[in-house]
Formats: sequence, C-alpha cells, structure tokens
Amino acid sequence: MGMHTTDLLYTNRRPRRRALRRSWLLITLTALFAGCANQVVVKGNFPEPVLDKIPLTIGVYYDPEFRSHEFFDEAKSREETDWLVRTGEAQVDMYNTLLPGMFQEVVMLNALPRRDRVETVLDENVDAVLVPHVAELQYSIPNHTKINVFEIWMRYRYELYAPDGELLADWTMTSYGKTPTAFLQTAEAAVNLAAVVALRDAGANFAMNFTRVPEVRTWMEGLEQARANPNMDLPAAAAPEAKAPKSGLLGK
Repeated sequence: MGMHTTDLLYTNRRPRRRALRRSWLLITLTALFAGCANQVVVKGNFPEPVLDKIPLTIGVYYDPEFRSHEFFDEAKSREETDWLVRTGEAQVDMYNTLLPGMFQEVVMLNALPRRDRVETVLDENVDAVLVPHVAELQYSIPNHTKINVFEIWMRYRYELYAPDGELLADWTMTSYGKTPTAFLQTAEAAVNLAAVVALRDAGANFAMNFTRVPEVRTWMEGLEQARANPNMDLPAAAAPEAKAPKSGLLGK
C-alpha cells in the first residue's frame, strides 16, 4: 500500500497513469491468487460439556482479531497450493458453547475492562473477565501423498481480568487436531475436520485445566474466603453480593 501511495503522488500525468495501471494490475493479481487458493471457512459442532458448573459469573470479550482469525499459507512450489483457512467464527462458536457449560453465568462484553472505564464492566456484575487469543497456529500438509490427512496445532493465550481492569492471570494452553480419516473426498473437508478436532481439544484442555492454573486458583481461593467472610478485604474481582455454594468455588 505504501508503494501505491507514493506512485500516486507524482504530479506528472504520465507517471500517474502508469501508477494507476500498476495499482489495478496488482489488485487483479491479488484477486487471482486469492481465487486460486484453497479456502476453508471452518464449521463444526461443539457439544456443551457435562460438568459441575463453577459458581462464577464470567464476562467474556472476543477482540476483532479473535473473531476474524484466519491463516494464510503460501505455496512453496508449483506442486503445492496456497491455503486460506478462516477459524474465527468457529472458535467463537466453540467458546460460546463451552463457557456456559463451565460457569454459573456467562456475560458477553463488547469492551475490555479498563481502569478509566470501569463502569462499562462493573454494570454487568461479573466476577472476572476472560479474554482468549490465538497465540500461534501451525499445520502440516501431506505433500508426499494424496491422502487427505492434515494436522493442526494451536496455542491459545488467555487473560483473566478483574472488573476494574487489573490483570489476574495470563496463561497459555495448546491443542492438536488431526483428520481422523483418510477417506474424505476433498482436502478442504480434511482441513476443516482437523481444525474442528483442534478446537474441541482446546475446549477440553481449557475446561480440565482452568482451576489448575496457579494464578486462577489463588484468585478463586481468595474470592471464596471473601464470600465466606464478607467483612474481610475482598480480593480483586470479588462480587460482594454473591454467595458461595456449599461445595465451594474449588469443589471443596
């Protein structure tokens, strides 16, 4: 884009015309290359987990990059093909199914908690705000065979904020997905299925390990103590009006 802007700043009429032609050529070539790429918009079914719900009200914020996440892989040789895989919509669907199955209540937020804009989150009466990110994504293509079996590795980074914007925890988890069968008719279907398996694995890892994250566990223990003793100083993100169930936050 910078090159286009520089070309269009020429004052001589001929350079301007040449620049416009080059711009249109570049746009045309980009469209052609995009049209030649294998494109996959990941779609799948994500069952709600059957768990004892954690007695927390969790706010969730998906930033625009997370919602529209995609990855592009350019072919390294004539025998290979460009790939454009869009995972954003599917991963939002997965977390929108997973989190209500994990927590007592889930509130979707349209902004991050910030100390200079506390009221936008506190009005929602949440205990904490979860923000997921895609930190890394890799995949493997079977170049040496025509078998449609693909592998996808994902690394998610999670941030947990207090309603006032204080960062409570920051951790990562990985997931893995592999096309479970070599008999799918198309490579696109195989990539889609590998991505769905990876997303399901990410959900399972999150559900299994959320309360095992040291920072999260410390915060939950402090919150449970504050609920049991309303007169003590509350830890970050505690909800004064919330009552701890008999089993406790950590299932004790």
